[in-house]
Amino acid sequence: MFVRPVLFVCVLIAAVSTAISQESKTDRSKFEDKFGTTAIFDGKSLEGWKVIDQFVFKRHGKVSVKEGEMILEKGGAGTGIVWQGKMPRINYEIRLEAKRIEGSDFFCGLTFPVNDDYCTLILGGWGGGATGLSNLDDFAAIENQTSNFVEFKNGQYYPIRLRVSGKKIEAWVADKKIVDVDHTEHRLSIWWEQEPARPLGIATWYTSAAFKKVELERLTSKGEATENEATENKK
Repeated sequence: MFVRPVLFVCVLIAAVSTAISQESKTDRSKFEDKFGTTAIFDGKSLEGWKVIDQFVFKRHGKVSVKEGEMILEKGGAGTGIVWQGKMPRINYEIRLEAKRIEGSDFFCGLTFPVNDDYCTLILGGWGGGATGLSNLDDFAAIENQTSNFVEFKNGQYYPIRLRVSGKKIEAWVADKKIVDVDHTEHRLSIWWEQEPARPLGIATWYTSAAFKKVELERLTSKGEATENEATENKK
């Protein structure tokens, strides 16, 4: 007479074990547990991202996904999204493609961690072409040693790379290196408006923009890619 209860318990245990196993596989697929490159935008949804609605983002524009693009429409003032997953605070690289649709201010404000601090890479600010880090020694992107200028055309995608290693912050627009600074020699900070974008966020300012192919890659302590290490770990 105990056959059915025992059978039920066995089936229940098997079901729970399967669920735990599936959950573990899902957890292991998250970026924080994986070496190498991981796409953090699937091209189909905002999964893993949250629309920022605090401070200057309260009157944000519409955020949507269409045909593989993440579209941030013009806000008053900012429109932004923040990554909800865990990520490295040092020795990593962020890659994405970004384009300005309309507007004349920054179409990509990329906030990112550097150990216990944060900084923002600005692309297209102050009239549409200024680039640099905000803030470096309390100076904005337009007034510190990383200040640069790139002529961004509306409707054109630009490959963006940001690399944070043990000593350096480096950034590229296509093949042009626009930032190369030893962060250990400077004080890093962000404007209060960008605080909701921590630890990793993308924002626009009175500007509409689109993004695709957003990726994160963990690097070794020497600032090198870990693809070979990841391959060895799978053997």
